[in-house]
Amino acid sequence: MSAPGVAIVIPVLDEEKALPALRETIAAFDPPPAEVIVVDGGSRDRTCDLVREVGWHLIGTEAGRGHQINTGVEVASAPLVVVLHADTKPPRDMVSVIRETLADERIALASFTPLIRGEHKTRWVTSAHNFIKTWYAPLITRPHLFVRGVRLLFGDHAMFFRREQFREIGGCTPGDAIMEEADLCVKFARLGKIRMVRRVVETSDRRIAAWGPLKANWIYFKVGILWAVGARSRLSEHYPHIR
Repeated sequence: MSAPGVAIVIPVLDEEKALPALRETIAAFDPPPAEVIVVDGGSRDRTCDLVREVGWHLIGTEAGRGHQINTGVEVASAPLVVVLHADTKPPRDMVSVIRETLADERIALASFTPLIRGEHKTRWVTSAHNFIKTWYAPLITRPHLFVRGVRLLFGDHAMFFRREQFREIGGCTPGDAIMEEADLCVKFARLGKIRMVRRVVETSDRRIAAWGPLKANWIYFKVGILWAVGARSRLSEHYPHIR
């Protein structure tokens, strides 16, 4: 029996700076993905031109990661899907790791472990905070679900799942521009375990570089609390667009 295909869904908005490195990373994957689907939310830079040059499947839709991810998963034909941010660098064997992890039917949703890194330094403190937030965020915001095993994964973790199960839970909340992954964790927990695989993906420190470490971690915490209390309409105003 052949191994299941893996589709990469990349929601983008003005990512021309990040795409060249991502293009090289995906080209080196062994084994390769079944398909790469880029869902653009209205970029005004050269993002779409760069995607066309490499030959990936480009879809234009309204902005908002929740809506963009839903669109990409719906278009995908492979049974396994990973949502990859443009500024994240996965390991060369990403496809194999996804297949091996989801071969366990008890796991409904999984991700890699993020390491936040810039051109000149690794953000060890924020990376550690990002790691422990997986546990303390649901403990604080959804304690009744935490005791049932719910853990929160986030977009820079490179989350992956089975396409049919994503459709079964109704996908992302369409209007969510950020924190869409938190809702997915709550929904997927009804189907099985949520696991963070002990394999690293490197993700850009561009927000920390722009805001500074203290402000960045405060914003991450504040946005999580706003999500927890249901203040969805206020999330975007506290999470500026950084490219």
